[in-house]
Amino acid sequence: MSTITSTECDRCSLTGPTYLLIRRLQSLTGLMFGGYVLVHLLVNATIFNGGNEYQDQVNKIHSLPFLQAIEWSAIFLPFLIHAIYGLWITINGRPNNASYPYAKNACYLLQRVSAVVILLFVLFHVLSLKYHAFGAALGFEWDGKAMETIGRHMHAYWFLPLLVYPLGILAAAFHTANGFWTGAITWGLTISAASQKRFAYLCAVIGVAIAVFGIVSIIGALRI
Repeated sequence: MSTITSTECDRCSLTGPTYLLIRRLQSLTGLMFGGYVLVHLLVNATIFNGGNEYQDQVNKIHSLPFLQAIEWSAIFLPFLIHAIYGLWITINGRPNNASYPYAKNACYLLQRVSAVVILLFVLFHVLSLKYHAFGAALGFEWDGKAMETIGRHMHAYWFLPLLVYPLGILAAAFHTANGFWTGAITWGLTISAASQKRFAYLCAVIGVAIAVFGIVSIIGALRI
């Protein structure tokens, strides 16, 4: 979910309809994953309420039919497509914010940096919670133990709630908000400068909402 700059185009080997198709696919997958991040953190924020509310939300998710197919088609696969092309942009792009210190150029650089942070964060988050790759203490169990195991996860190491998760959440908040803004340009929804400015306010609200939901989730998990 990012704007392509002239410096990035200098090193593109694809042109014409093929390049436009890839750009739109990358934008679409980014929009899908950004929407998932917003919903995911909203659900996680119910941890703050205590009681059974978070467990109830987890039960609803796991009661969906064909859950694994939904996860792979609507979450994991779009994320992989977006991440692979995003890495290509990061490697081949040439940020010019040092020569042209404008806000859009700074956002381009921050989008690249936040993309790397999110990739590392998501790998840790999924591998530890879903697949227990880093031990049982960091693993998540949904069947009646959602609150217990998420609390154990967040209390396992001091740097998880104080560094890893805040950094991942803030990176996701900026990347999603900026990605929604550039995505609207990619799809021709905001052509004029005025429409882009108006939509920027909405994207800022989305970014703040993601950050708030994420921080509330962390605080809720630490209270367990």
